[in-house]
Amino acid sequence: MIATLLALALQAATPDDEARYYRVEAFEPPPGVVLEVSGIALLPDGRPLVSTRRGQVFVVDDAWSAKPSFKLFVEGLQEPMGLLPKDGWIYLTQRGELSRMRDVDGDDRMDELETICDAWKISGNYHEYNFGPVLGDDGNFWITTNRPFGDEPFGHQKWRGFALRVTPSGEMKPMCCGLRSPAGITKSPWGELFYTDNQGEWVGTGKLSQLVDGGFFGHPWGIFSCADPLWTFAKPCEPPNEVECFKVRAQCPTYELPAVWFPYDKVGRSQCGFVWDQNGGKFGPFDGQLFVGDQYQASVIRVFLEKVRGRWQGACFPFRKNLQCGVIRVAWDGRGGLLLGETDRGWGSLGTKPWGLERLVWTGETPFEIREMHATPDGFEVVFTRPVDGDACSATASWSFESYTYMHHEGYGSDETDRATPIVRATEVSADRTRVRLVVEGLREGYVHELHADGVRDEHGAPLLHARACYTLNRLPDRAP
Repeated sequence: MIATLLALALQAATPDDEARYYRVEAFEPPPGVVLEVSGIALLPDGRPLVSTRRGQVFVVDDAWSAKPSFKLFVEGLQEPMGLLPKDGWIYLTQRGELSRMRDVDGDDRMDELETICDAWKISGNYHEYNFGPVLGDDGNFWITTNRPFGDEPFGHQKWRGFALRVTPSGEMKPMCCGLRSPAGITKSPWGELFYTDNQGEWVGTGKLSQLVDGGFFGHPWGIFSCADPLWTFAKPCEPPNEVECFKVRAQCPTYELPAVWFPYDKVGRSQCGFVWDQNGGKFGPFDGQLFVGDQYQASVIRVFLEKVRGRWQGACFPFRKNLQCGVIRVAWDGRGGLLLGETDRGWGSLGTKPWGLERLVWTGETPFEIREMHATPDGFEVVFTRPVDGDACSATASWSFESYTYMHHEGYGSDETDRATPIVRATEVSADRTRVRLVVEGLREGYVHELHADGVRDEHGAPLLHARACYTLNRLPDRAP
C-alpha cells in the first residue's frame, strides 16, 4: 500500500489546473480609464457599479457581452472604498465621511451627494482608508477605519483602527477597537458582522474575525480614543508583548481571537474583501462558504466556518490564483459569477497588471476538493466534493498534520511558533465515501492545524486540486455524547 501511495504521489506532483474549473474573464475599460477598483455593487436593474481609488464611479452596461461599456457616474470623490445601494441611494465611504448619492433623472449621472456622517477627523496620513459600508440587521451602517502609517500632519486623531456604527440619521458610535488594516467588512447570512485584517505589528498573520460589540482586536494604536464618552464599553488594557495570541485574553478580558488565521503565503498574504456564497450551486459545490480576495497574491481564498462551543472557527483553503492583479473587492454578479476589483498601487501584487476588473465563473465541472473540515472531540471529519478511493483514504500515511500558533507582539508579523506534529492514529471512511473521520493525537486549542492530504485520491485515482487545509482550532467540541 505505501509503495502504491508513493507512486501515485509522484504521478500527481502537479495538480489539475484551477482554470479548468473556474474561468477568469477580464473587463476592458475605455482608453484612458485607470480602473483601480475599490468598490463594487449591483444596481437594482442588475448592472454593476464600480468605484475607483481615484474617486470615480462607473456604471457598467452590457457587462456580460464581449464589449461592456463604462459610463461615468461621478468623479472627484475622495478614495471611495465601498458602495452600498439602498432605497434609491448609493451609500459610500470616503476618506473623511460616510456619504450617499443618487441619480434623480435616470441618465446614469449623479445628481445629488449628501454627507451622512463625518464625526471622525483625519490626520492627513496616506493610509487612513475607511472600508464599507455594510448594513446591519438593525438598519445601521458599519464601517472599519485603517490606522495611519507614518506622518500625521494634522495630528493624532481618534477612531482609527475601529469599527464604527452610524445610524441613518448620522449618529456615530464606536463599537470595536484594536483593528490594524481592516480591508474587508461583510455581514454573514445570519446577520453577524465579520472583518478581515492584514499582517503587521500586533497582527501575527492575516485573519478573519467576528466583530463583537466592545471587542478589542489586539492593536493598541487607538486605545487612547476609548477615554472619549462615545466609547461606552470597558476600556481595553494595553496588550502584553511577546506572548502567544491565545494567551492575551488572560490579561486583556475584551481581547478577541480570530475565527480563522490565514497562514502567511501558504494561504494568501493580504486579505481584503469577502462574500458568502449564496448562489444555490451556481458557483460550484461550496454554497454557504466564504470567498476572500487576497491583494498580494492576486488570488481568491475559500473559507469554511463552523461554531464550536459558542465560538466561530474553521478552515481556509487556496482556491484560485494567477489573477491579473491584487484583489481588494469581491461581489457577486447576480448570475453566479464573482466580480473581482483589483489594484496594486502602494500595495505590491503578484499580478501582471496594475489594476483591473475581472469575473470568476464556474465552468460546471466539479473539482476534487476538501469541501468541509469539521472539528471532532478526537480529530477532524473531512468532507469531499467527490467520492474518494477508500483504500487510499484509509491509510494513515495519506494524511499528515502540523500545528503552530502566532505571537502577539509589536514586531511586524509573526513566525509560526511552538510547532508540533499531531499524529493521525486512525481513519474511518463513510459508506458513501464522501467523508473521512480522522483520529488525531496531539490536538491543541488556540493553534492552527495544517492538514496535508497528499495521499488522498478520488474514486478514479485523481489527486486533490488543493491538498492543504489550515484549520484554526479555537475550541475542541465537547466530549460528552
